[in-house]
Amino acid sequence: MSGTVIGLLIVIAAYMTLMIGIGVCYSKKNKNVGDFYLGGRKLGPIVTAMSAEASDMSSWLLMGLPGVAYLSGVAEAGWTAVGLAIGTYLNWLIVAKRLRRYTVKANNSITLPEFFSNRFRENKKLILAISAIFIVVFFVPYTASGFAACGKLFATLFDIPYVPAMVVSAIIIVAYTALGGYLAASTTDLIQSIVMSFALVIVVLFGVNVAGGFDAVVDNAKSLSGYLSFFETHNSVTGEGTAYAGLNIASALAWGLGYFGMPHILLRFMGIEDENKLKISRRIATVWVIISMFVAILIGIVGYSVSKAGALEVFTDASTSETLIVRIAMLLSENGVLAIIMAGLILSGILASTMSTADSQLLAASSSVSKNLLVDCAGLKLSEKASMLAARATVFVIAIIGVIIAWNPNNSVFKIVSFAWAGFGAVFGPAMLAALFWKRSNKYGIVSGMVVGGVMVFVWKYLVAPIGGAWAIYELLPAFILSALTIVIVSLATPAPEKEIVEEFESV
Repeated sequence: MSGTVIGLLIVIAAYMTLMIGIGVCYSKKNKNVGDFYLGGRKLGPIVTAMSAEASDMSSWLLMGLPGVAYLSGVAEAGWTAVGLAIGTYLNWLIVAKRLRRYTVKANNSITLPEFFSNRFRENKKLILAISAIFIVVFFVPYTASGFAACGKLFATLFDIPYVPAMVVSAIIIVAYTALGGYLAASTTDLIQSIVMSFALVIVVLFGVNVAGGFDAVVDNAKSLSGYLSFFETHNSVTGEGTAYAGLNIASALAWGLGYFGMPHILLRFMGIEDENKLKISRRIATVWVIISMFVAILIGIVGYSVSKAGALEVFTDASTSETLIVRIAMLLSENGVLAIIMAGLILSGILASTMSTADSQLLAASSSVSKNLLVDCAGLKLSEKASMLAARATVFVIAIIGVIIAWNPNNSVFKIVSFAWAGFGAVFGPAMLAALFWKRSNKYGIVSGMVVGGVMVFVWKYLVAPIGGAWAIYELLPAFILSALTIVIVSLATPAPEKEIVEEFESV
């Protein structure tokens, strides 16, 4: 093993040791499951903002998005980023404060399924069970995408087999999450967002330099048909540009709808200490998201010029183009001790983006199983100590399933994330908006909407979209619309909510 690789390994090991240390530190502060899953609602505005966005962006930001931009140019990546930026802002603007207030009012709900059940006084626990099951169904592959990203990183970096690298990464993520819970996840997310920002900036600057300057980057991009157009997409196989407009744009923008239903992001809104400080969080989060996505797309464009200059191989498929930032970091590490440290921090940034999402997903999925399904639905009577053990054991079980799904190194991180994102957006997005803003919505409409949204994601993805043409749109858009329509139609066709529910809604 060369000195460069050893140096990179030392930097990454130091970073991962810090993450586990934070988990150990916060493990002593979890007195009950409320602390473990929601941190006792004690987060400040800066931690709330940056932990929410770090847990949101995941390895998709540093690997998936640059990979898409590298292969096909600006259109798909750009419109997706626009949709996400709008979704981020609106989620903080209209959902955050009301959800924080309503979850306290609705019997101090500490998980998303619990909030829906308490909000609609659903005594049969049907909403609780359905929402908890959907969280597990979609979070397991989402978590698997994070494990896969880590595996690709170490396999590319150290030339070791993918599977052992992926498994070791999963063990480290599970370790600090199971120890420290929500507070550890949120604190590490803040640190990870800073490291991610550093990684994005350094990669762009170094990449532009290797490519021969910004003018060379622009000239190379212009030479590719449709590469810099928002209304064409470049085909890396044929070298031709194809139209990207209408339904394609709507499909990409639909990514923004997913925010209203993301459990790991919504939990951050629920955990802030003071709802009046959410305006600060909104501004910080929105600015960071816009800048980071712009830079991530720029990395993809710069990366093509780095390949053109002969410093990197030319990538022709998603599974290899997603390792772009890793390859650039390795190039940087060849330039001395300081460069090794900087490259190590870039690689740690990739780990950060992955870990910050995986830890939040593990917590949300764990709470759905251990608290919502075992305790609330099945009626198991557990002591505080037993509840904590059940919570941590669930984290381990879900992680094992995620590792099994991530076993194949050829799975695209972008594609796995996009499917899980669609699932959460369609199941919980319309339900959340109805619960917070529509007084006439009821438990029948919410249950029906969740089921229709979740089922349609699978139906559209695997049965309708393969037809092609106008049908080949992102499954989130049709599933979200059908879920929303179902909630409205079923709620109006069934009895209105009881007076007690209406009064609580109005008080919030």
